[in-house]
Amino acid sequence: MTLSADLFWSFRSPYSYLATARYAQIARDYDVVINLRPVYPLAIREPDFFEKNNPNWLAYMLRDIFRLAEYMDIPLAPPNPDPVMQDLATRKIADEQPYIFRLTRLGQAAARRSKGLDFVDKASRLIWGGTANWHQGEHLTNAARACGLDFAELESEAASDAEALDADIAANQDALEKSGHWGVPTLVFNDEPFFGQDRIEHALWRMEQAGLKKTETQDK
Repeated sequence: MTLSADLFWSFRSPYSYLATARYAQIARDYDVVINLRPVYPLAIREPDFFEKNNPNWLAYMLRDIFRLAEYMDIPLAPPNPDPVMQDLATRKIADEQPYIFRLTRLGQAAARRSKGLDFVDKASRLIWGGTANWHQGEHLTNAARACGLDFAELESEAASDAEALDADIAANQDALEKSGHWGVPTLVFNDEPFFGQDRIEHALWRMEQAGLKKTETQDK
């Protein structure tokens, strides 16, 4: 029996990026459907979060993500541009946000087509993997094409159906909080949340307890 899990994920979260390829590999190797459920990042949901948090929080996070990327041999570079416009010196979130809403709606549109995990895997490699001006040219078009998606169709839907997509994204956030957590990446399996890129093995272990099997291709 094919198992199912929900992955709550954000385009602005470097920890989400560091987890994505591994979750995508699990979805390929095992008989499990991982439903991508994108949410807006904390910077959008709570714009004053960074300003009221301990000043060491951001500095430590930056040190930690680059250390993790080096340890796991995953390319990581400061996004150019950042999906969320923010003054890192003052930690203030800009009022105008030209990227994150478009990106998250694109991710939700891909999720509607059951290709959300594949799309964000490829798109996040552009954003966090060192591709300059990832938002321009054919970068996102090629990422969508690699997943068998029509980027023009996704883009049109993200613009014309923004209200409904935002309602879906809000429902994702509500489901995440009802699961017992609030942050990303969080995988929820059988109502049990596994928060963080360092809980992937625990999530896999729990799914194996529930009968998770490798696909026939992997068994050969």
